Amino acid sequence: MRCDRAGLGWEIMRRTKAAVTGRGEMNAGLGVRIPRAMLIGAVGAFAKVVTTLLNRTTVYNADTLLRLVSSRPPGTPLLTVSNHMSTLDDPLMWGFKGFPTMDARLQRWVLAAEDICFKNPLLSYLFRLGKCIPITRGGGIYQQHMNEALQILSRGEWLHSFPEGKVSQERAPIRQLKWGTASLIMRSPVTPIVLPIVHSGFEKVMPEKPFLFWKRPLVPLCNKEVRIIVGEPLHFDVHSLKQTALSVSHKEEEEGLRGWPALQPDGLQEVPQRWLYRTISHKIQCAMEILRAQI
Repeated sequence: MRCDRAGLGWEIMRRTKAAVTGRGEMNAGLGVRIPRAMLIGAVGAFAKVVTTLLNRTTVYNADTLLRLVSSRPPGTPLLTVSNHMSTLDDPLMWGFKGFPTMDARLQRWVLAAEDICFKNPLLSYLFRLGKCIPITRGGGIYQQHMNEALQILSRGEWLHSFPEGKVSQERAPIRQLKWGTASLIMRSPVTPIVLPIVHSGFEKVMPEKPFLFWKRPLVPLCNKEVRIIVGEPLHFDVHSLKQTALSVSHKEEEEGLRGWPALQPDGLQEVPQRWLYRTISHKIQCAMEILRAQI
């Protein structure tokens, strides 16, 4: 019986994956749209309470984010990137006053750690409904799940990424970014608008360090100061970047990159690809660091 239940759970998760990633929001069946609206509404309400009512949150340049989420040009994807200070950054960072946190149609897709958010069929089902895409940490930038993220961008939807790759609660400079985000920018059929966001304070709302008798609090803490700074959009001329990558002289790198295919999807050799991802990641990192210095 236990095996049968597990098999049924994984079958539900498989069907949910096909429904929520293979089609746009409006084309998804009622079996996805209704439970998704209920789940995102509940999670959004939770984020509103914690971020707006229980803590003191200040958001700078919020109008830019609101404009790009609700009224960017049709078919243009949005890719937001931010630092990662706690396990509840998402959804709490979207819970500030005036943001449509409970609107399932406008809500973001987000890359989420497979080993944390997709540990069993029930969690997989819930996080899939919550518009989360599983990413295998250490699985390489061309892993299968990255194709799902590309589908989201190709539909002109909003995708959020934590390009640092893991949570860090220390007040320190932005760490070197993983190349997965840069690869999405290069490989997307329509180049996304990239919007950097930096925040502080969520590490106090949901600290990782010991709290009383537990490793960390079981629920978010209150009466903390949270600051969110939204940057200005970054635009990448993919064609020019590719031409520059081909014309620049590169030294061959001895160590290969895990998950790197023998033939790159963009038709470029490995060294130009590395230059592209390094260059794009560095630009995003610098933009985030400038914002971090203002907090």
